[in-house]
Amino acid sequence: MISLEKLSSWRSQRLNGLLGLALDGNRLEGVVLRRTNGSVQVQQTLSVTLSLDPLTNDPELVGREIRNHLNAAGVRERLCAVCLPLKWVLVAHTTLPDLPESELPGLLQIEAERGFPCDVATLMLGTSRHVIPGGGMHATLLGVPRNQVEPLDHALRAAQLRPVSFSLGVCALQRPDAEASNGVLALTIGESHVGLQVTGGGGVAALRVLEGAVETQGGARTVHADLVAREVRITLGQMPAEFRATLQRVRIFGPRDLAETLADEMELRLEPLGFKVEVVTAYAANEFSVGIPPATTVSAAFSLAAAHLAGRPAAFEFMPPHVTAWQRFATRYSSGALQRTGVAAGAAAALVMALFLYQQMQIWGLQSRWGKIETQVRAVQSAEQQIRQFRPWGNHSLRSLTILRQLTQAFPEDGSVTAKTLEIRDQSAVSCSGTATDHPALRRTLEKLGAAPAVANLNVDMIRGKTPMQFTFDFRWSEGGKSEN
Repeated sequence: MISLEKLSSWRSQRLNGLLGLALDGNRLEGVVLRRTNGSVQVQQTLSVTLSLDPLTNDPELVGREIRNHLNAAGVRERLCAVCLPLKWVLVAHTTLPDLPESELPGLLQIEAERGFPCDVATLMLGTSRHVIPGGGMHATLLGVPRNQVEPLDHALRAAQLRPVSFSLGVCALQRPDAEASNGVLALTIGESHVGLQVTGGGGVAALRVLEGAVETQGGARTVHADLVAREVRITLGQMPAEFRATLQRVRIFGPRDLAETLADEMELRLEPLGFKVEVVTAYAANEFSVGIPPATTVSAAFSLAAAHLAGRPAAFEFMPPHVTAWQRFATRYSSGALQRTGVAAGAAAALVMALFLYQQMQIWGLQSRWGKIETQVRAVQSAEQQIRQFRPWGNHSLRSLTILRQLTQAFPEDGSVTAKTLEIRDQSAVSCSGTATDHPALRRTLEKLGAAPAVANLNVDMIRGKTPMQFTFDFRWSEGGKSEN
């Protein structure tokens, strides 16, 4: 059997040039690399802001704009590797039982259907496994909506580019499978957010987007270190203590001034926890197993393209499937007279010559298949019987939707208080941030929300500004009633 992973690696090793792209909102950064004599050289770079949104505008128009920017930068390379925006990614976590390797894909498929709030058929899926010291194996499931990847793919092809990889920039900057990534919490500063990745045990243990952590005022960007530190503590608190004890370093990627400011603040807050904070300003000498130019600027686009040229497959691959030449040929001639005539003649000949032989072969095939799956069928029937037995005790409540309805009812209809982000953890811990026109409007909203029977431990974490004012509050959802505490 041909290994797709080996085939992808073999194809990437044959590449001599590649355009690395990183999309963050409407910001597009790129770098053209050329591999010669065991090293990579930077040919061109670009950093532009797209006036058209790749998700909402016509892909042909978006592709034309991208091509104009590439032409202005002198870029002629057609093959490209693309870092998708981290905010597109849906994340779920699960614990893997001790099962044979052949049964794990089916289990992960079931866990993806349970963990993601949409049909998994609409997602491009990726999985990363990591080991918890003394706690077995866990898996992080990632999903990117097809209706976001495919328009971008069409736009790039309209720009006369041919994508060879769709992956994540933070995973290219801090590869989960690298030995040096064990016990690392990586922070990447984007246009309007900070990406957070925790790696250890051979994989990704946490992957988040911290919205609102970066703000632009008067053309200057600032990082809210208090928000980042709070979310880091929340993320660490959700991890098993055995795994949390293995985390030792915080690596910060991004513009040097913002990264150093964030590093200073994070060092003050995380030093008591034993973390060493560092700003990544240069690549290690053996980062990609190929030579790179000295003083190369660290970027997601460069990291993904250089790793691809070095023959290292991406940690997560979200390339959409493409129609082959044979499929296009079959579609083109599917309604033609030539195909109808050939199919009719072939069907008549096969019916006359092989009817009884086909029937007997079907019987043999079914008997052989039954012999292979009989044990599994018995096991499934036994599981179905247990499901029917214990179904009355199953929980059919839709807690996430119930929480969302309660929040919607608490917020005023006049728009004086609006929500910006909402996070529900473990179906009980709820965190919400947004804006309010004034303090009385926010107070009325909190009073109405706090009066709900299932809302407990309602706390206001942050209030900033006056008119309008920004806020963040959290509470616990307990359908059995308020907590006595």
